[in-house]
Amino acid sequence: MMTEEFITIPLIKNDHLNHFELHIGEYQAFIEYKERPSKIWLTHTESAPQLAGQGAATAVIEKTLHYLKEHHYTLFPLCPLVYAYIEKHPEWKEIVDPSFEGFMEDK
Repeated sequence: MMTEEFITIPLIKNDHLNHFELHIGEYQAFIEYKERPSKIWLTHTESAPQLAGQGAATAVIEKTLHYLKEHHYTLFPLCPLVYAYIEKHPEWKEIVDPSFEGFMEDK
């Protein structure tokens, strides 16, 4: 779960860089994506080394998943961190595209 300090920080969808971003002070956590109409591939999650161990990566993942659900995207979780998050929180599998074969136990 996201730590309380990140709840009020807005998620930014930066279409120029293909990032979902959280700006925490002078540092950033982000997820890279590739997008097609109603489909999105999350490919890489990263946070500044200064944010290590603070939950910034988890926060950007949670906020991004909420954004995708609210905007009716289907997801291809190619990023290992996003994939692992969904494995731990299987309620998010509902937004994973049915053609994604990563979660074989559900097929």
